[in-house]
Amino acid sequence: MITERETIMALVDNDCFTKSDAAILLEGDGFFRFQKAVELYNIGMVSKIVFSGNVVDKDYGSYPFSEVKPYIVNGGVPEKDIIHEDKSMQTRQQAVEIVKMAKEKGWKKLALVASHDHQYRAYLTFLREVLDTHSGLILYNTPVRNLNWFVDHGWGMRFDRLLGEFERIEKYSALGHLATAQEVIEYQKWKESLL
Repeated sequence: MITERETIMALVDNDCFTKSDAAILLEGDGFFRFQKAVELYNIGMVSKIVFSGNVVDKDYGSYPFSEVKPYIVNGGVPEKDIIHEDKSMQTRQQAVEIVKMAKEKGWKKLALVASHDHQYRAYLTFLREVLDTHSGLILYNTPVRNLNWFVDHGWGMRFDRLLGEFERIEKYSALGHLATAQEVIEYQKWKESLL
């Protein structure tokens, strides 16, 4: 029997991505995430990169914006197209601040960029905010791919962190902080109908 989690993981992991207003680059995982956002910018799939988060804890892989930004610029992204959302300290706050920013800027489509081990919970968290605010935002799942599962880069192996992600998914689902399986299915259907 296929579980709800397996169903929505398959849907979210194989999203139909189209050109978006901004790549939302979630802080964390050292310097492994920014390349995906830069790639999306350089191939013309996004017009802006938003570095979201203000946690600085290098032992957990959270590097400050000031250290990541030069890599984004060196990747070919002009400073005028890089924004730092610096109020959030965790994923739910990131979702709240980014949805608010998107409304203020009139953005309609966002590409969510995190490492593959965090992407699933991040997407469900952001989708919860999109739905609760009735923002009409189109949120695309665009995870960083080709990352090692069993290499410790100083803040643990992604495989071990994935187990923690599933524990947090259970915890935050019980608190109502994540979109439900049925909401994901309906949202993905709606998104595909717009293609």
